[in-house]
Amino acid sequence: MKLLILAICGLVAHVSATALTYSVSANERACFYADLKTTGLKVAFYFAVQSGGAFDIDYVVTSPSMKTIIDGEKERQGDFVFTANEIGEYRFCFLNEMSTFAEKLVDFEIVVENEDHAPLPLGMGQTSDDANGESLLDNSIHSISGKLTSVARSQKYFRTRENRNFSTVNSTESRIFYFSIVEVVAIVSMAALQVLLVQFFFTGSRKGFI
Repeated sequence: MKLLILAICGLVAHVSATALTYSVSANERACFYADLKTTGLKVAFYFAVQSGGAFDIDYVVTSPSMKTIIDGEKERQGDFVFTANEIGEYRFCFLNEMSTFAEKLVDFEIVVENEDHAPLPLGMGQTSDDANGESLLDNSIHSISGKLTSVARSQKYFRTRENRNFSTVNSTESRIFYFSIVEVVAIVSMAALQVLLVQFFFTGSRKGFI
């Protein structure tokens, strides 16, 4: 259930991954698809805007019957989980149509998994106690997997915060630099204007104006 179909600008490509990073151009609508063969599956959808503009983007998630499941405007990041009640292609779209020139670098992840895990079958020579032990082990593995996923998402969150803070620092440094240049130009211009005024009043025949 990890096969995604990427459809952008009329081109279709198969991507055998659920964690992707994509640059959404200005005035672009980028959609990704997850094809589900059964109902009752749990779908996790995470995204974070890494760079571009005000670090926000519009998004919408629709079912195979084109019903809106999740949507939002000018969001910086999101983490959602929903149960798929229909069979078919679920559409995950990022809309950068509000921007006229800014590209948005979006890091996102789509995970599809069963809500219920089937019990392990009994092997030869196994007792019910052994099966219960393996069931507990299986539950522990799934619990650890869930915690690792949570840790990975926390790392992505901190990486996103780091990118945003770094971008803010760069923007502040650029503003200070250009403001300093403007300030220096203004000071030099005022000094030159004062020199010209002094020369105007004290040069040649214009002394009578004083």
